[in-house]
Amino acid sequence: MIKNINLLGSTGSVGKTTLKIINKDKGNFKIKLLTTNKNVNKIYKQAIEYNVNKIVIFDKNISKKNLEKFKKKKIKVYSSIKDAFKNTKKKNFLTINAISGIDGLEPSLNIIKYTKNFATANKESIICGWRFLERECKKNKTNFIPLDSEHFSIWTLLKYENYNLIKKIYLTASGGPFLNRKLKNIKNVKPISALKHPNWKMGKKISIDSATMMNKIFEVIEASKIFNLNINKFEILIHPKSYVHAIVHFKNGLTKLLTHNTTMEIPITNAIYSNNYDYFHKHNFNFSKLNGYNFVKPSINNFPLLKILNNQFKNSYFEVILVSINDLLVKKYLENKISYFSVHKYLLLLLKNPNLSQFYDLKPKNIDDIKSMVEITNQYVEKYLKHNEKQI
Repeated sequence: MIKNINLLGSTGSVGKTTLKIINKDKGNFKIKLLTTNKNVNKIYKQAIEYNVNKIVIFDKNISKKNLEKFKKKKIKVYSSIKDAFKNTKKKNFLTINAISGIDGLEPSLNIIKYTKNFATANKESIICGWRFLERECKKNKTNFIPLDSEHFSIWTLLKYENYNLIKKIYLTASGGPFLNRKLKNIKNVKPISALKHPNWKMGKKISIDSATMMNKIFEVIEASKIFNLNINKFEILIHPKSYVHAIVHFKNGLTKLLTHNTTMEIPITNAIYSNNYDYFHKHNFNFSKLNGYNFVKPSINNFPLLKILNNQFKNSYFEVILVSINDLLVKKYLENKISYFSVHKYLLLLLKNPNLSQFYDLKPKNIDDIKSMVEITNQYVEKYLKHNEKQI
């Protein structure tokens, strides 16, 4: 029986990896929906190659002229998930959300009711809107699967385990391209250097987050929400080989860890095949990578953004503001408008700013509240940076 799959964010790195996996087994899987923000040419090629007749292009500024070629191939183009699934009653087997950034939250909330399984690598939507995602999954009896390698590893390790016995969960970080360099010595390093991740092939934004350790901070917050555990249960360990992805230490003295090679193919494939896929022929167990783990705790001097984990994460506007500030600062850095050091400096300063901290005890009631706070935060940060541009 052919299983139907929806793929959100098909033109990004995780989306392309997912299509690569499905391409090997077209007889068992059928792509029913692809989405992109504005990459019209790429999604057109994907729709043709995978025989997909329904796509969503979220950017409403795409001209009708650009969409004529879809019409000729009888591919229906929509501008929202709601429009694409209007009058749909039957659930598809699986939806994978590979969209990056907070933009992935609304499509997630809108598609959960149309899928039996919902797998996501979109950390920002979980950080900002987990209680809404969790509610939709429970309401529609949709299974939730975390796709980030660390969270998929924790999820796998904790199956059939008693959560009350968990003493500590460790998420591993490679340390990025500046592992052994102090921040004060790389204040003005250019984006081309920060993008050179030693182990993973990732998009630009997440690569910068990896260099600053912000990506791992997000993953700790994300894990706390997904597994409903106090954030104090989690700790970050530097593991330059990136072979061990998660470690769970139990109160009974036992410790479990999960390893796999540095490719998103493994968690994605196991999500698609429910852990019943034979990957052995391609990725044999590499015991040599376990010789000398080299685990160390990250230095606050090298990665000052780790201070962020001292905050409270109560599903309030704090998480939305945190994600929004970081998104904008990384964007400015990639555009060479601020320095690498400024990403760290202004993120920590802005989080303490009373114009933003006044919202920290309030909680968004819906997706519109979150979108409004993103806009408020972006506007304020833009003004703040303009005012301080001489110092930047």
